[in-house]
Amino acid sequence: MAERTLIFCKPYQVLSCFTDPDGRATVGDYVDVPHVYAAGRLDYDSEGLLLLTSNGKLAHRITHPRHKLNKVYLVQVENIPTEPALRQLRQGILVKGTSTRPASVELLAAAPDLFPRSRPIRYRQNIPTAWLEITLREGRKRQIRRMTAAVGHPTLRLVRVAIGPITLGSLLPGQWRDLTDDELKVLWQNLR
Repeated sequence: MAERTLIFCKPYQVLSCFTDPDGRATVGDYVDVPHVYAAGRLDYDSEGLLLLTSNGKLAHRITHPRHKLNKVYLVQVENIPTEPALRQLRQGILVKGTSTRPASVELLAAAPDLFPRSRPIRYRQNIPTAWLEITLREGRKRQIRRMTAAVGHPTLRLVRVAIGPITLGSLLPGQWRDLTDDELKVLWQNLR
């Protein structure tokens, strides 16, 4: 059986696994490819790029922090973060008793051109929002949401747009495709 590695645009409120005893939507509702599994996770209420692979060694390398594979997120937060808040995010935040690794955090001048979410975010006229581009080299459970909340800017929307050299591109929620040979080659080169 040939190995396969896919890129999937995970919709909002879809689990990163293939089955759920509680009947919630899963990757399996969108991807009917046997023997592929998520290389990492993306929270139920987060959206965007998820890599699926039948290669266990590749999955391990993608998820292991030792390989320092950048993961890039577009994050909509409540209010406009100040420079001190951004600096805290960049330097690391204490989350559940452990400091996060330094992150790259940029305040975007305008909202990114993203697909609409299946359910709109909560909107309050008197509370402005801002978009951040956050690049992590680790991936703790709900890490970005905890980080932004810790500096007073709760996350409203979270979309992963890149894992290492692999970008979401024009895929829309629920769409997937196989990685090209060239994409796989570059991904492996980034994991050495």
